[in-house]
Amino acid sequence: MRNWWGTFSRKHETTSQFIVFFVLSNGVTLLQLVLMPVFRWVFSFTSLQDAAFQFLPIGSSNGETVYLFDYAAGAISPDGSGGGLAYFLAVQITLLIAQVINFFAQRTITFKSNSSIGRAAFWYALAYVVITVVAAALQVLYKEPIYAWCKGALGAGTGEAVADVVTMIINAAISFWVFFPIFKVIFKQVPEAAPAA
Repeated sequence: MRNWWGTFSRKHETTSQFIVFFVLSNGVTLLQLVLMPVFRWVFSFTSLQDAAFQFLPIGSSNGETVYLFDYAAGAISPDGSGGGLAYFLAVQITLLIAQVINFFAQRTITFKSNSSIGRAAFWYALAYVVITVVAAALQVLYKEPIYAWCKGALGAGTGEAVADVVTMIINAAISFWVFFPIFKVIFKQVPEAAPAA
């Protein structure tokens, strides 16, 4: 099996990288699905859920400011709003941990990169910030209907847990399709210098 994979990897470098990327990304997504509810549970013992978090105003609607990151204070309502600073932190800490693990795993295992780790980390961090902002903007489209449907169909507790999983999977899918081409660029294999004779 190992010989077969080695031959396949040499003949189909990008395809083999994509397969390994896919497997590792799914492992990281599973980690996110475990960590997110744990962080939400931990933060439920704090006052963070009662603290609203609003960041990056993007316009106004009916005389009220609309924020890209808008987590109203209090428990998550049937429309998916709320959760306060606790929900925001649970999502962002989960994503940060997942992305740090993903960075090193993809760099070392998938792309076997030997290029500058500092340069790659800079571009990865920049891409992470951009993708986080884009994912937050897209969440405006899908978060409310997902939470409303899940909580209506499955009840408050189960519905909220399922909606958390679904939104985390959507965020992971966005990252998955955007990061592979970025990794192909930032995780290079630099030819090793020939040893001096």
